[in-house]
Amino acid sequence: MPESNLSGVLFDRLGGRSRLLHLLRHFYADVRQHREIGPIFAAHITDWPAHLEKIADFWSGATGGPALYNGPMPFKHISLGLEERHFAAWLDLWQRHCHAHLPPLEARQLIVLAESIGLRLRQIVARPAGPGA
Repeated sequence: MPESNLSGVLFDRLGGRSRLLHLLRHFYADVRQHREIGPIFAAHITDWPAHLEKIADFWSGATGGPALYNGPMPFKHISLGLEERHFAAWLDLWQRHCHAHLPPLEARQLIVLAESIGLRLRQIVARPAGPGA
């Protein structure tokens, strides 16, 4: 896709659900191996195929595609004890995978969207790092 293609819904420009799932499979394969956030996911996710479908539902709606996710996403993260370092690790991997698997414009737009969602999520669930923080 040409970088100047600003028309159309991001979901469609990404290649729809199949391309979202492609990105998510590669991304979460690295997440599962990550020293900071891998253990959090391992402790809470037992059915990865179902989880990836649910996450694809979320990103579908977030990118202007079919709104298939109707769960309370932020509140599912409150009990996880997330800190800023967890968000930073997740976003770093997200950025890398977006750049590796998407055209430049769509990668940047999906990263900006993730940063915006992450900011709101941090405000709801992040805990300060260490005593006295």
